[in-house]
Amino acid sequence: MGAFDNKTAIVLGGTSGIGLATAEMLRDRGARVIAGSRRECKLDGIETVQVDVQDRAGLQALFEQHAGFDYLVNAATGGKRAIGPFLEMDLDGFQGSFAKLWGYVNSVRLAAPLMAKDGAIALYSGYPARKWRPGVLAIGSVGGAVEAFVKLAAHEIKPIRINCVCPGLIDTPLSPLKGDERKAYYAKGTAEHVIPRAGTAEEVAAGGIFVLENTYVTGTIVDVDGGAIIA
Repeated sequence: MGAFDNKTAIVLGGTSGIGLATAEMLRDRGARVIAGSRRECKLDGIETVQVDVQDRAGLQALFEQHAGFDYLVNAATGGKRAIGPFLEMDLDGFQGSFAKLWGYVNSVRLAAPLMAKDGAIALYSGYPARKWRPGVLAIGSVGGAVEAFVKLAAHEIKPIRINCVCPGLIDTPLSPLKGDERKAYYAKGTAEHVIPRAGTAEEVAAGGIFVLENTYVTGTIVDVDGGAIIA
């Protein structure tokens, strides 16, 4: 038997990018997977449901329906994120970037009381939380808050475990760039990284699988960043 056989996982933001890669890995390793997303979607071998991480009533209903589930993964961005120079940034946009944190807090607060006691939660931050990068001060601030939340919440929700995966610059559908412009963006953004290329959603998802499976890990930040933070 595999580690995820007879287990149930709810993956929020689970129909694209890192969330989708995680949902597919869990499915392939034997878990029953429910993928939640704001958009309607059908996935092979994965149950899908429309839910917004800002909709507490919707989240509560989802978690109650699957009470006793083993794993929660939240890869949802929560909404739009502010990008650009801080001194030119719209402050409402900066504040709105924290929708990701509120979505994480909503999901953990509402899910934990309904999960299996040996369950585990995985969230995602991002390397700008610990290393400055032009134009992403808002995103980095949110990521830093997520990492602090995970370390503190580990005490509050035990014996359920909670961990955070910190991705580097990842080539996912979240980027609107196309063709040569997209290639140039990722090449420039990772040129000084120890591994000078963009990561994949599957590589980051593998970090999420690790923290779900390893029962001796909680309150931890796992860097899957190609050496971006130490560059």
